[in-house]
Amino acid sequence: MKFQLKIKNCILDYFKNSLSIELNPKDVTIQYTKEEFEGDFTLVVFPLAKHLQKNPQEAAGILGQYLVENIKEVLNYNIIKGFLNLSIDFNFWVESINEEISLPPKQKIILEYSSPNTNKPLHLGHIRNNLLGFSVGEILKATGNEVTKVSIVNDRGIHICKSMIAYQLFGNNETPESAQIKGDHLVGKYYVLFNKIYLEEIENLIQNNGFSKEEAEKKAPIFIGAQDMLRKWEDNDPETLDLWNKMNQWVYDGFEITYKKLGVDFDKIYYESQTYILGKSIVMEGLEKKAFYQKEDKSIWVDLTDEGLDEKLLLRGDGTSVYITQDLGTAQLRMDEFKADLMIYVVGNEQDYHFKVLSLIFKKLNRPWWNKLYHLSYGMVDLPSGKMKSREGTVVDADDLIEEMIQSAKEATLELGKTTDMYIDEQNNLYNKIGMSALKFFLLKVDPKKRMLFDPKESIELQGFTGPFIMYAFARIQSIFRKVNNFSISKIEVKELKTEEIGLLRQLYKQSEILWDASQNFSPAVIANYVYEVAKTFNMFYQNCSVLNEENLDKRQFRLILCKKTAEVIEFNLGLLGISTVDRM
Repeated sequence: MKFQLKIKNCILDYFKNSLSIELNPKDVTIQYTKEEFEGDFTLVVFPLAKHLQKNPQEAAGILGQYLVENIKEVLNYNIIKGFLNLSIDFNFWVESINEEISLPPKQKIILEYSSPNTNKPLHLGHIRNNLLGFSVGEILKATGNEVTKVSIVNDRGIHICKSMIAYQLFGNNETPESAQIKGDHLVGKYYVLFNKIYLEEIENLIQNNGFSKEEAEKKAPIFIGAQDMLRKWEDNDPETLDLWNKMNQWVYDGFEITYKKLGVDFDKIYYESQTYILGKSIVMEGLEKKAFYQKEDKSIWVDLTDEGLDEKLLLRGDGTSVYITQDLGTAQLRMDEFKADLMIYVVGNEQDYHFKVLSLIFKKLNRPWWNKLYHLSYGMVDLPSGKMKSREGTVVDADDLIEEMIQSAKEATLELGKTTDMYIDEQNNLYNKIGMSALKFFLLKVDPKKRMLFDPKESIELQGFTGPFIMYAFARIQSIFRKVNNFSISKIEVKELKTEEIGLLRQLYKQSEILWDASQNFSPAVIANYVYEVAKTFNMFYQNCSVLNEENLDKRQFRLILCKKTAEVIEFNLGLLGISTVDRM
């Protein structure tokens, strides 16, 4: 990255000193040369040719000669259709292996992810959310930012009351211990049961009472019971609060187990039950300032038609809150507490509208930080069998999927027969790490904005664009060093490099700009794609450049250093994805 800047500054100096032209730095574009062409870096000449009053071919020749004469690392150049390809001295690549990562300016960032409801266990969609949030946090920290990872637990509202009323009616005092299942699974069972009974009651009201579907949905007894329970909760009814506390604790205990399996954590957890009241006060503030308005039924709304949106409900007529009520309170609370430069919400793209509204509400309230709220919108996860639906009980449970991935890793590893000399604990640790690497890498390698199809079978493959493939490259390097005695990193003079060595050095050189790109775009996919290319390029090097059997001691030492650096880069980038490496596979 520093060398591209050196080339850019040299071009800018040429125009300034030789032609008295102050170029816009954005006009100087430097790329990596495509593999099919000779060269290392490519200067795009088209935007510069007009300033030289030459055609692109002639302009490229002038600039190429200037760079050769003024940058010692530039040995020669070739021109292809207005693109200036620069060939760099191989010693530059040798020296670059020790280049340190440069960090951008430090920011104070609040990063929200996970944010589950307490009426169901975590599922595949939650897994993508958690892994994405955790990885973005690691990337931002690696680029020098102060990151506070938070979660908001949606622990109140009509959704949890649905589970509560179903449990109250049909639970028979069942507990996670008596049912021998995780607490979040038990509560989720009653959420599914609620919807089953609800649909039956709707059908019955339509068939036997002549109600329309809309009327039946509002008149169904179990739904009325859930609404009544919500009002009791907001009125601090002791019996309702006791049931709420008991069932929520079951869920928290279950979540904690799943989070530990996923390897994710939080610096602070907020609860909707503790922020929605502040949200209500913000709504009333807006009403007093005439930023909001009240309808005849006492409900409070904000009119965003002047922003190209529509009207949004902020508080129901009966005084109960809606989702955005607590989001207002939570955002205010966090900004008061952390004075953050940026607050990132990792939430699915079905909530794009919601977060536009949230920012614009704070704009109407004249909060100076209204534009510091950023929605990291990501696509949903589909399965070969189709879309998941929580209320129908057709989700892919997170715990079940994790166990399935670990079991698949075990079966694949046993087929290779390379773990027979390991202790059982070592084997189980290996299966766990391989299984989780497959799951995490597959979900993170896709651009967050894109909807994706998760294929468990494909994700576990040892060949191809997978986590296990990259882990195997790391393990292969560790096997090399198990056979090496007295290795130390020391500067070695090498007189020539093979193509595969330069190719690997080029990949390692990209680390700092890859990290910067990933942090700017909040995209672990950038890291995943890069570390895959590093592993793939290392395999080509390994196949074509002998390491331990190299007779020339300087070459052997240099290749060991190259292996060591490659292992460090792989481990660092996998760590950013939340993936732990293994020394043997």
